[in-house]
Amino acid sequence: MLTRLLLGLTLFAPLSHAAELTLELPQGNRSWSSAQLLQHPQAQAIEVKADVAYKRDMTYRAVPLAALLNGVQPGDHLQAVALDGFAAELPAAPLLSTQGARAWLAVEDPAQPWPALASGKPSAGPFYLVWQQPEAAQIGPEQWPFQVASLRLLAPVAQRFPALLPAADAGAEVQAGFAVFQKNCLACHRLNGAGDSQFGPDLNIPHNPTEYFAGDFLRQYIRDPQSLRRWPQGRMPGFSEEVLSDSALRALIEYLRHMATRHGTQAKAKEGY
Repeated sequence: MLTRLLLGLTLFAPLSHAAELTLELPQGNRSWSSAQLLQHPQAQAIEVKADVAYKRDMTYRAVPLAALLNGVQPGDHLQAVALDGFAAELPAAPLLSTQGARAWLAVEDPAQPWPALASGKPSAGPFYLVWQQPEAAQIGPEQWPFQVASLRLLAPVAQRFPALLPAADAGAEVQAGFAVFQKNCLACHRLNGAGDSQFGPDLNIPHNPTEYFAGDFLRQYIRDPQSLRRWPQGRMPGFSEEVLSDSALRALIEYLRHMATRHGTQAKAKEGY
């Protein structure tokens, strides 16, 4: 999600009428208008500390996300798709939780629009998935999708995109790195042509970053991209230790290094290789 704050978001006209959120769930599809959600029986004013998009405390009118996820089970997998194509992969269990970290769908009132995310940018509305006590479930910035247009139940990433899978005999650190990639990278990048994102470049085609970043430069780039390549249009944000621990970063790089040996896996997967 932090990535999108620097991606030159598509400008949208201010909301002048109720927006719609589409839910594609086990019990069927449903559309909710912002007016309906603002009047939802469980809608209430909530305070969100250190909001990821606005980088300050915010107050929203919001609905507990669990109240909208009829038929969804803790082991399910959801995807939140935004107006600009951002696609956040979300395990269902924390979304359904009513204790510890709690997910809310914040709803922008067209009569009282939220602030712009930055000068010349739109707001985080019309719908924004926000969290209270996110640290209780290690909720990362990419799990705060804003400008949400739809929520849909999908098969897990490993089933949908076998080209992302490391080899069966890959070590534990590579497997851990695959989990880190899904949580922090897949919302903006594809790999071997696999993924739903329309943002950043593919991380294995034509080349893997471990093939052209020597020494410790890839780790430095992930931590602070502008420290290596400073230009006004630079879009990728840095991932601090609070967001991505040193051990998680090492695992991610090991996964990428492993996948550098698996170029073209997408084509093989399609052929049933």
